[in-house]
Amino acid sequence: MLTFVPMTKLSVNINKIATIRNARGGDTPNVAKAALDCEAFGAQGITVHPRPDERHIRYSDVRTIRPTLATEFNIEGNPIPSFVDLVLEVKPDQVTLVPDAPDAITSNAGWNIPANRVFLSGICRKFKAAGIRTSIFIDPIPEMAREAARVGADRVELYTAGYALQYPSDPGKAVEAYLHTAIAARECGLGLNAGHDLSLDNLAYLLHTIPWIDEVSIGHALISDALYFGLERTIGLYLGEIKKK
Repeated sequence: MLTFVPMTKLSVNINKIATIRNARGGDTPNVAKAALDCEAFGAQGITVHPRPDERHIRYSDVRTIRPTLATEFNIEGNPIPSFVDLVLEVKPDQVTLVPDAPDAITSNAGWNIPANRVFLSGICRKFKAAGIRTSIFIDPIPEMAREAARVGADRVELYTAGYALQYPSDPGKAVEAYLHTAIAARECGLGLNAGHDLSLDNLAYLLHTIPWIDEVSIGHALISDALYFGLERTIGLYLGEIKKK
């Protein structure tokens, strides 16, 4: 008997659009228009990651973008008080909890959930009470998926930098820990997302191996590819890789 596996959604992280804008000041490129263009070109979601220093996406961007979107809106970040207040104010479809330090260039690790169990349990309760799906960013460790379920998360997002790094030399080895963690998440009843350093080169293999991934969040590689191919064609190329699963 064949098992139906829903199509993985593509959520485009538009932080790099804001980085370009902020390099010159002003409002070019306009991040709200970029978000709407991504939707028009086929993306099924928009992701933003506002950091305290607002070096790319600003809190004001989040407030501007939210009411314009027709697809899923995902806000990711470290749940410091100002972030929590922002999320509760704009009520995205999903919040992804990421343990990045204020001075982190980019996210570089998943949560140590046992060490933060009380804190994360409280945050999950708060967001879920507001009707916001809550995902926790984790390394490819099966026990972390089980811990995420224990603290009340709805999903986990696999931090895929390690997969991307090892993929060129040994794809099977690169994906192994991710597969085991994905199985653990599914056994706990958690939804499954993935993101960080996913690209046109490595995306299809990950999804072929773990076809029940609900959503991939891709920013840096996709926006970089758009410099060469254009945004519309690039989103089409990523959707094509997703369909290969």
